[in-house]
Amino acid sequence: GARRAVVTEALLAGLLAGYGVAVPVGAIAVLIVGLTARTSWRVGAAAGLGAATADGLYAALAVLGGAALADLLAPVAAPMRWCAALVLVVLAAHTAGQAVRRHRTPAPSSRTGAGLATPARAYAGVLALTVLNPTTVVYFAALVLGRQSVADAGPGPAAGFVLAVLAASASWQLLLAGGGALLGRLLTGPGGRLGTALVASAVMCVLALALVVPGR
Repeated sequence: GARRAVVTEALLAGLLAGYGVAVPVGAIAVLIVGLTARTSWRVGAAAGLGAATADGLYAALAVLGGAALADLLAPVAAPMRWCAALVLVVLAAHTAGQAVRRHRTPAPSSRTGAGLATPARAYAGVLALTVLNPTTVVYFAALVLGRQSVADAGPGPAAGFVLAVLAASASWQLLLAGGGALLGRLLTGPGGRLGTALVASAVMCVLALALVVPGR
């Protein structure tokens, strides 16, 4: 019934959010692919799961914060939806802009991650690096606060949202690791970086539109 619909919406929102934050090929993705190419799939997969864990932690924090603030934000629910949509559009523009700038003026390659040669060190290192990205928590907070059906519908939908974020992010990170050097040459080249960033920006814009469409 209605509860199943809310849970389904939370799962779909989590999948979209997870892919939206994971797909842009930036420093973490390059690190994961490079580790796989230089070491093994196990090391690359551990690094990818570290990044996905950070995404899941940030999504959980956003859900918990959104639930705690639900009553406080109720009187300004409509303005918050528009603000959340605006934040997502700004993040989308920032992601696309950075990708275009990197495409025009590529940065020299580096040897970052040379010390992450075991699965345990790769997991811990990439988890720490991803947690240090403040854009991730802003992204998830905007989504959760904009979608109060996720924030205040109870532990089931909230847990579904977080698990869907984790699953989406992990599937993408493991795809990067599994592709190894071949996938790395395709996605971490100038065209691949630009294309994946623009796709992620489009996903963010779709999410922003969903926040302000009547009936959402």
